[in-house]
Amino acid sequence: MTKTIPELVNSFVGGDENAFAELIKRFRQKIYSIGFQMLGNHLDADEVVQETFVRVFKRRKELANVKYFSTFLLRIATNYSIDLLRRKKGHRIIAEDSCNLPGEIQLTLSKRVATPSEEFANKRLLEEIKRALTNLPPKQRLTAILHDIEGYTKSEIADMFECPEATVRSNLHIARNKLRKILRRQIKKGE
Repeated sequence: MTKTIPELVNSFVGGDENAFAELIKRFRQKIYSIGFQMLGNHLDADEVVQETFVRVFKRRKELANVKYFSTFLLRIATNYSIDLLRRKKGHRIIAEDSCNLPGEIQLTLSKRVATPSEEFANKRLLEEIKRALTNLPPKQRLTAILHDIEGYTKSEIADMFECPEATVRSNLHIARNKLRKILRRQIKKGE
């Protein structure tokens, strides 16, 4: 019988290392995906995963008072992603490979078989979107990634950022408008 997340967290707080290993197993891919979308490469995404779980381990006593483990975990991951991004400020970050996009985007793109020219156009568009995302400030970028790519609700994102939901809606609105403008400029350049 599989344990629930709260049961695993309680076991982990009590010193059960197997419970911690199971929590890592269940959340690793989600943390990796956020790190990859935010930072654009596998090495940094792996670092986000590793550092997130190291910090959770160090703060395990705090988990006894945590209402939602996933929110606690994702807050650590997003904050570390932003810190890492700030350290790399000034360096252009371009994602490594479109085939490593989250399943939701891959599923959307794979609903029909594209011709080679459509495939090239899709790949080019995805690269442009990724490039446009790198031009956004960290909070706006992360809000757009968490909501539009990862599928989190505005309420869940507000919990992660410990801010009002109105702030998340505002960041999302601003991020989408900026992305729209950036993409329009890039499309006009390409014509």
